[in-house]
Amino acid sequence: MTATRARSILVTGGAGFIGTNVANRLATAGHHVIVYDNLSREGVRANLGWLRERHGDLIEPVVADVRDRATLMRTVARAQHVFHFAAQVAVTTSLVDPIEDFEINALGTLNLLEAIRACDQPPSLLYTSTNKVYGGLPDVAIREGSDGYEPEDAGLRGHGIDESRPLDFHSPYGCSKGCADQYVIDYVRIYGIRAVVFRMSCIYGPHQCGTADQGWVAHFLISALTGRPITIYGDGLQVRDALYVDDLVDAMTIAQERLAAGPSEIAGRAFNIGGGPDNAISVRDLLAQLTATVGRAPQLHRGDWRPGDQRYYVSNIDRFCRLTDWRPTTSLADGLRAMQRSFLDRQPAFAWADRTASESVAAEGAGTP
Repeated sequence: MTATRARSILVTGGAGFIGTNVANRLATAGHHVIVYDNLSREGVRANLGWLRERHGDLIEPVVADVRDRATLMRTVARAQHVFHFAAQVAVTTSLVDPIEDFEINALGTLNLLEAIRACDQPPSLLYTSTNKVYGGLPDVAIREGSDGYEPEDAGLRGHGIDESRPLDFHSPYGCSKGCADQYVIDYVRIYGIRAVVFRMSCIYGPHQCGTADQGWVAHFLISALTGRPITIYGDGLQVRDALYVDDLVDAMTIAQERLAAGPSEIAGRAFNIGGGPDNAISVRDLLAQLTATVGRAPQLHRGDWRPGDQRYYVSNIDRFCRLTDWRPTTSLADGLRAMQRSFLDRQPAFAWADRTASESVAAEGAGTP
């Protein structure tokens, strides 16, 4: 095995939000990182430029799509581990073009699995799935609590949704991600590759280019900083658990190390990964926190519930915590402050908007609603 091969880690979707944070952590530790990305999403070129400026030749861009089997095959053959983040990431987009959604998420992942299987020394794999594989959770009895929706069952309130929950793919996005999720697990079972699946909840942090369709915490923060209106789909009482990206990268590097060490009890398994009950918050309460952080209340619009929307989803992270001793350490308040600082440092327009908002609030003597 060559020195380059021993140091190369492949990150598909590596210029995206999570990919950038993972690539930065790996390169900081001295790894050679192949950033495989088609650069189609807004903001990813800036992320890639930031990585290259910070780490130089330790970051190797490969501008390609996971549907490009030949390029993917050549690139995977150089890797010792693969973080697979490349995806079509929005439920709404999947409703508009379900075929493209399937080709990227399901077929793209199958292309990757086949490229891994073809290697003489197959790299290990971490695949990021989604909580949407559990569907809308229609059988979970929900009530309106003081801070948003909550399960009537005390066990679910205390711990969240665990991996024993039956799969119930809902929306083309849920189907394509769920299909890939199951392919990864089956390739471990049938072909013996070393892989793990993370079924992820709400992740937030620096380098996230949030939109109304995906990355809602970043979208809310950016909108609040720049004075853009925010559309709330549903009633705003829906609850999610939020995980700061540094904590997620900790979990991912732990999983990578376990897979690299040989036979592992995490291989071939799916884990619910999120902030857990300690970091659960309703949309309404997040808006209140952002108002306090930014200094003004954002303008709100209302929209209908969207297909597959879950009124309550909080990850039960006990299984992964028990097996690895990992646990989130960043509170939501601290994570939001760190995320805001990162945006203001990298985007002068945000800083200008933030100063304008603060001056306006001070001049009007306004308080936090």
